[in-house]
Amino acid sequence: MPLLTVRKVTKSFSGLMAVKNISMEINEGEIFGLIGPNGAGKTTLFNLVSGFYLPDEGVIEFDGCEITAFSPHLICQKGLARTFQIVKPFGNLTALENVMVGAFNRAGSYAQAARLALEKLTFVGLADKKDIRVKELTIGDQRRLELARALATQPKLLLLDEVMAGLTPSEVTEVMDLVRKIRGSGVTIFIIEHIMHALMNLSDRVFVMHHGEKLAEGTPREVSSDPKVIEAYLGEVAMLA
Repeated sequence: MPLLTVRKVTKSFSGLMAVKNISMEINEGEIFGLIGPNGAGKTTLFNLVSGFYLPDEGVIEFDGCEITAFSPHLICQKGLARTFQIVKPFGNLTALENVMVGAFNRAGSYAQAARLALEKLTFVGLADKKDIRVKELTIGDQRRLELARALATQPKLLLLDEVMAGLTPSEVTEVMDLVRKIRGSGVTIFIIEHIMHALMNLSDRVFVMHHGEKLAEGTPREVSSDPKVIEAYLGEVAMLA
């Protein structure tokens, strides 16, 4: 049984169809990529899956349970966590305290949350910065911190929304390695990313959205050679590169 099933999900805002009749399945243990032009509906789909929006139509199931109408905190407790396109740390708190916010999803005490938070900071390579206030960290370190905070909720499925945005080429490579490490730890990954070489190298399968609808789905090789995808999106990316 798939870990995540999205079945005929639709969402509109004031008559504008942001997501239209989307169906997909994500299997346990895979990295599933989501691409499409700006405004294609990718982040709206993330918001639907993670409970920030309620779909107008359709069903969302996670780990054998329908979560269509669940609130974000209940979905997180079920084992689905996410990061955001724009990092949202608590700037005046330390790195450790920020990750503890996520850890309290599972921890029963302050001490347990602190241990779990330090474990995840170590995992992402930030243990030596645990006592630094987050507003003093670089954007690259803040991206890692957000990963650590999401991992502290102990997810089965992790949604990554442009986790490499704003990073240098060397930082992108480091985050790619970290995403593979997260998958290696047993966490399934659902990722939106505009850095095509990163997403295509990471993903087992890729889902393409355009104008809120499914345009294509397949392996990175299949998707990157699909004429519809090249015309709608990859040609645009090539021109911008």
